[in-house]
Amino acid sequence: MRFPTALTLASITLATSAAAETDYSAMIAQTGLTATEANLSALSDPTPSDMFALGGVRFLGAVEGALQTLYATQINRDMAEMSDLPFLRLPLPPNPEAAPFRPAVIAETFTAALDDLDGSLVALDTITDADSVGVTINTADLWFDINANGTREAGEGLFEVAAGQLNRGLDGTLAPPVVRFDTSDAAWLSAYAHLLSGVSETILALDPTSAITRVTDSAAAMAALNDGGRQMIFMPDEDNWVDVVAMFIHAIEGQPDVDRSRKAHAHFLAMIADNQTFWSRVATETDNKLEWIPNPNQTSALPLEFPADIGSQWRMVLAEAEAVLTGDLLIPHWRLGRGAGINLAKAMQNPPDIDIIAIIQGEGVLPYLEEGTRMSGNSLTQFQRMVGGDAGLFMVILN
Repeated sequence: MRFPTALTLASITLATSAAAETDYSAMIAQTGLTATEANLSALSDPTPSDMFALGGVRFLGAVEGALQTLYATQINRDMAEMSDLPFLRLPLPPNPEAAPFRPAVIAETFTAALDDLDGSLVALDTITDADSVGVTINTADLWFDINANGTREAGEGLFEVAAGQLNRGLDGTLAPPVVRFDTSDAAWLSAYAHLLSGVSETILALDPTSAITRVTDSAAAMAALNDGGRQMIFMPDEDNWVDVVAMFIHAIEGQPDVDRSRKAHAHFLAMIADNQTFWSRVATETDNKLEWIPNPNQTSALPLEFPADIGSQWRMVLAEAEAVLTGDLLIPHWRLGRGAGINLAKAMQNPPDIDIIAIIQGEGVLPYLEEGTRMSGNSLTQFQRMVGGDAGLFMVILN
């Protein structure tokens, strides 16, 4: 769905001497993500920087592909944003020529994103501690071809799409930062790709198409008896919150796909491992050049002040999350005391036939209950206190 564009600038730029940093930023600005990905994929002897850039454009390509699919489909934007799911919650310009909504569109969006994210991980996994990466990006150059016409238009810039996802208002006069991504940041980006892959696998494990179809069909039948009254949740100009709740309940309940649940679990563990690798790498950096996430001796290119101990505090959050994913820490259940809880690792490896009432009552989680230490959430609480009202923003940046 994404159109290739002229490759002339990209070819010239890639032909520059190895001693100079390739201007990937200009390449993306002038030819778009699809053309840049094609050029980088065609390199016979890519450098570590080339592979980072390739992983980056494939990662952004996952977002672009989702935006294009959703733009081309009649979806109630308020309801999509209310879902708070990746891709769906991003803002889109109106499209009067959008095709009618199909229940399968949601699953298709996350399935396609998984393919692009896997390609990103393949590229990023080639980068090791010994490699030297230097990729300078003017974030103003990054854009998504939302309407798939091959030309950048209003509303397609990175900050125009993503700014609303941050819990801090961005000053409209603020110049988008220029950032130089290095070897450490390859692990950071890989962690983000694993996070979105894990979320996508989780959503697909719950079979959203069946749930949306069920609500769509019942709403249409009701509308037929109600002289064209309210219809399905994702269609424009609807605000039927009962349909929204019903869709989520239908999606959650039932037997999740075991293979996808296990893949999601693996992605979440890989996300934490890559995050820990990032913090280990960044701690050893001695330069201070347009940093993305700095160590205590560096300054970020972002208009944010990073607390000196933010890395050590975030690693504590990661450690607790990992312990929950491995089953070393248990998830509390309201009927259990401090010495017992739910083993999430067992639940994700062999997910139950989900019954919300049974889970709340306790019967539905009996196979996963065991004695042990429960998670406290103290590390996250301490992190939130450290960064104050910018907690959400930092969590988005740090992943």
